[in-house]
Amino acid sequence: MNSKNTKLDEIDRKLMFELVRNSNRSYRTLAKAVGMSPAATIERVRALENGGYITGYGARFDYLLLGYEFMAVVEINISAKDILEVENNIAKLNHVAAVWDSTGQYDAIGIVMCKSRGDLSATVKKILAVKGVEKTNTSVVLNVVKRLTEFDGV
Repeated sequence: MNSKNTKLDEIDRKLMFELVRNSNRSYRTLAKAVGMSPAATIERVRALENGGYITGYGARFDYLLLGYEFMAVVEINISAKDILEVENNIAKLNHVAAVWDSTGQYDAIGIVMCKSRGDLSATVKKILAVKGVEKTNTSVVLNVVKRLTEFDGV
């Protein structure tokens, strides 16, 4: 990684790609995967963390096995002047997994994960009840083909 912390080199990209694939492995195994020594790998990973490129590590869950059978994408029109405040209020609701500020026909997109159709219905109604929300358009997710946590485009 260069000294300005602004650009990633090919080694940084390889490290990040490998960490997306599996961040729960030893530095020795990670080093072998990218063709570096463990000490150099540790140094590079710490630089990526300190530079803000790596913001954390975590487990991936199978939400279907956990009972979240109803997932939906909720497109949201907001009439309030402070769109970000409304989005933050939506983000605080139970069952709201993500909220993205967006352009286009809708001001925001919410990802909702529920265990029942009733929970999904109630959650969409709660989103509509947030002050500043004008209307929503909900699409039920049939299958998850690829998750954000699997994006390896570094």
